[in-house]
Order: sequence, then C-alpha cells, then structure tokens
Amino acid sequence: MDVTDEAGVDAAVARTVAELGGLDVLVSNAGIQIVAPLVEFSFADWKKLLAVHLDGAFLTARAAMRQMVASKRGGSIIFMGSVHSKEASVLKAPYVTAKHGLEGLAKVIAKEGASHRIRANLICPGFVRTPLVDKQIPEQAKALGISEDEVIRKVMLKETVDGEFTTVDDVAQVALLFAAFPTSALTGQSMVVSHGWFMQ
Repeated sequence: MDVTDEAGVDAAVARTVAELGGLDVLVSNAGIQIVAPLVEFSFADWKKLLAVHLDGAFLTARAAMRQMVASKRGGSIIFMGSVHSKEASVLKAPYVTAKHGLEGLAKVIAKEGASHRIRANLICPGFVRTPLVDKQIPEQAKALGISEDEVIRKVMLKETVDGEFTTVDDVAQVALLFAAFPTSALTGQSMVVSHGWFMQ
C-alpha cells in the first residue's frame, strides 16, 4: 500500500483484520532514501522522504492501534529505525531526521498504548544489503569522489567490529523478540543491530 495515503492505509488494515481475524503485530517498514548535500536538497525531496518515513509510520500505527484497542487484545507496534536514529551521516539530512523522529513516536505510543496492552519499539539496523543500500553505493561514490568499494569499506562498514553488513535475518530476530515479548517490560525501547557500529 501507499503508506502516505490515509484512506488507503485505513482500508488495508481493516481488510487485514477482516481476512485474518485480528491484528496483533505491526511492523512499519516502508522507507526510501535520497542522498544529497543539505544545501542542494530540494524541498520536494525532503517532504517526500519525511512523508514515507514519518507520515507512513503515523498512519500505519494509528490504524493498527485503533484495531488493537477495539479488539481488547493489545499488540506490538514495531518501527524500522536505523543506526541513523542514533547517529548522523553526511548527505542524509531528511533520512536522519526521520529516523530520529521514529524513536520519539515509538515512545509516545508506548505511553499512550500502555493501558490497552499495546507496546511500541524501534529496531535500529546498520547497513543491510538491500536494493535501497545497493542504490546508495554508486550515489555516495559519486558525491564523495571515491570508489564504490571505498564507500562500502570506509563509509558503510567502517565503524563495524567485523566489516560485515547486518543481515535481514539479524533484523527479523529482533522483530520476533519485540513481537513475542509478553509484557510492557519491553516497550518504548530501541535496539541497535549493527555489528557494533553504534553501541549504547
């Protein structure tokens, strides 16, 4: 679905509940990336990225919460943040801004959802070798004037302890932990999955 379309999000969540009999877990994972220096960043691209990351997170979470409250079963809302929820990098002003914002949204939902047994948490992966990351490699190489191999070694994986990308399975294991955790002892939290790139 288009996560920036309010009516579309509400309809998709309602259809999911109707077809599956309920909604217990939301993983809000829509994202895009646009790389450019801040002074060259167009306002249209800024708004487009924030709309997908923040408006999409708000709309999907709100629709899910409404269903979770109505069912009286509670549930788990999981946002896909990034190491950029904790750190900043050059060329990524709106992305870093959006990922920081998701941490705040998760904390508000954790507080507002607590009386309905709704938990909210944030997963903060390092670089995962997805099509989104593959697209960034040549863009950053051009913007930084270095080779693609140097982007991988000296930019993306420089701060990891082992020079490895985070895997989709690494992220899935944390999502499973957040989804299955039985109490509000684990809510309003963020977990970094980054091969040691960022350590709290």
